Amino acid sequence: MPPRLYLDHAATTPILPVAAEAVARGMSAWANPSSPHSEGRAARAALEEARRTIGSAYGWRGETLLTSGASEALGIALTRATPPRRLISSVEHDAVIRAAPAADVVPVDSLGVLDLNALKMLLAGDGALVAVQWANSETGVRQPIAAIADIVHAAGGLLLVDAAQMPPGVDGTVAEQADFVTLSAHKRGGPPGIGALLVRDLATLTPTGGQERGYRGGTENLPGALGYAAALREPEDVAGMALLRARLDDAIVRSGGVVVAPQAERHPAIGSYRLPGLAAATQLIRFDMAGIAVSAGSACSSGSMKPSHVLGAMGWDVAASREVIRVSFGRGTSAADVDRFVAEWRSVARSARGLDLLGAA
Repeated sequence: MPPRLYLDHAATTPILPVAAEAVARGMSAWANPSSPHSEGRAARAALEEARRTIGSAYGWRGETLLTSGASEALGIALTRATPPRRLISSVEHDAVIRAAPAADVVPVDSLGVLDLNALKMLLAGDGALVAVQWANSETGVRQPIAAIADIVHAAGGLLLVDAAQMPPGVDGTVAEQADFVTLSAHKRGGPPGIGALLVRDLATLTPTGGQERGYRGGTENLPGALGYAAALREPEDVAGMALLRARLDDAIVRSGGVVVAPQAERHPAIGSYRLPGLAAATQLIRFDMAGIAVSAGSACSSGSMKPSHVLGAMGWDVAASREVIRVSFGRGTSAADVDRFVAEWRSVARSARGLDLLGAA
């Protein structure tokens, strides 16, 4: 029996050894970074070094507020940014929808890309905080951040980019033009329970007191911050992942499957695929039994039976959207791994077509 194959890195990617070692060091030398004694000051110095590493990995020149993850960072920005209105795209992560239930929704086209004309109309007249995901966590579709930023800023608004899925060094536009950026360590090989909210100007965010410059309460997670910083120092082969995804796209099409939004600019390591005639839940069971871990939709929503709101916003009907799975790569994914998945996909597809034939008979 071959070892299990993990292809769900968009949900979370395994903690890198260097990150785990950094967490262990932080725990062995633990002291409260807010304490005034020598041990506390040493912890504070280590925390601030980690903070600088996290921000600089993304080319950020503003403030870096450490959080428990991207969901909390999104909640802080969406509930406490100074603009009076909120706009979100129709394909945002569930954490955005929960944090801004009264937001105006900007539609997307059939590829999942924001409708820029609709954005202009919704922004007309006053400023707003506009939230967009750099790359959709279900489909991998990337948004045109530069064009969105121009429209938002021309209307006097602020731009919040959910960059939890964005590897460092991939898109300098985000650091140059976003006003807020949310990050998550466990998507990049760091530990769970740590993330960041990058803020260009703290005056655009209402403080609440406590730690993190007065913008978040609670004892700082020094071990987590050290682990996150250590993970970001390890390079990711983004170009190599893009080649693997192109290899998988091609194989899926040749095997009778459907690639979601193939014409769109997409995340190099995330692809969504439809196997017509077989429910995603059944596919996941088949792949899991074959030793392969994939998912259906984002990890925060794949446990529910609701159809994907992302695919629905792109014009997919419910039946088709229920046949879509997501495959995502990490640092250790190889061409052989892709080929193994494709072989199993073809086996699953043959079984599905056989069932169709039996039903027709």
